[in-house]
Amino acid sequence: MPVITLSNPQGVRAPASRYSHAALVAGAHRRLVVSGQVGQEPDGTVPATGEGQIAQAYANLRAVLEAHGMGISDVVKTTAFLTDRSLIPAYRAARDAVFADHAPASTLLVVAGLADARWVVEIEAEAAR
Repeated sequence: MPVITLSNPQGVRAPASRYSHAALVAGAHRRLVVSGQVGQEPDGTVPATGEGQIAQAYANLRAVLEAHGMGISDVVKTTAFLTDRSLIPAYRAARDAVFADHAPASTLLVVAGLADARWVVEIEAEAAR
């Protein structure tokens, strides 16, 4: 039977409500489910630009992965939410830079808004090792 461990790693701002940044499912293989990471720095600040928020969201994703002994190459699926269609090229460029030759399954949605009006991007992921 798998063991599920919920966590909120150092290096990512603590959740604003009742959820975990990650759920690690351990058994014969390990599966990590990462909550949506937004462009908010650990101190609570939000970059002023969409590009800055995208970079921070990916930095937060990396921090959660690393806290569980995983990396970008372990990601099997991402889902990204943008609030502004004009950010699609910047998002895709950042995703390509972060993942390089690794191409996990991916979904991109343009939505009316996120939980905080300052946020323009949210990226969730699943990883396995």
